[in-house]
Amino acid sequence: MRCIPAAQGLAAPLLKRAASLTLDWDLRQKSRFECSDSQGRSVAVFLPRGQVLRGGDALLTQDGTLLRVLAAPQAVLRISACPRQGQPLDLARAAYHLGNRHVPTELQAQWLQIEPDHVLAEMLTQMGLHLVALQAPFEPEAGAYGHPTRSAAAVHTHAHAHPHDCAHDHG
Repeated sequence: MRCIPAAQGLAAPLLKRAASLTLDWDLRQKSRFECSDSQGRSVAVFLPRGQVLRGGDALLTQDGTLLRVLAAPQAVLRISACPRQGQPLDLARAAYHLGNRHVPTELQAQWLQIEPDHVLAEMLTQMGLHLVALQAPFEPEAGAYGHPTRSAAAVHTHAHAHPHDCAHDHG
């Protein structure tokens, strides 16, 4: 099975006709699992270790079947600055503390999202943040060394001059 990130290069009519896999975050980060597609067919997914599926990706099976990957709504905590007393750095401070604890976090301009955790909810509430429990797709950041997320640039080239003494590898 081959993953086509963000279904890049596939025609919209082709994607529209394809069956879909609606998967939560826990399943989309596994390399091997079984599920059912939107047409009720059993699908065994075998991906390279470490490959993470994102909502909007496409999978091409060995028999040529195309499958769309959809991020399933799941329980999340949406974190935002307090509308009445919030400060500009509140979300950045929250992201720092969540990252320091290695918590998978979805970052957006006006809010953060995490999977529910009562200890983290208490910490964030004490920081003066506004929390809402809801059902929504969850797309946490991949991390500095992971694959880029949808909010990151799709293509990054690293061709630039280093006028300074730079001792890092671009390989």
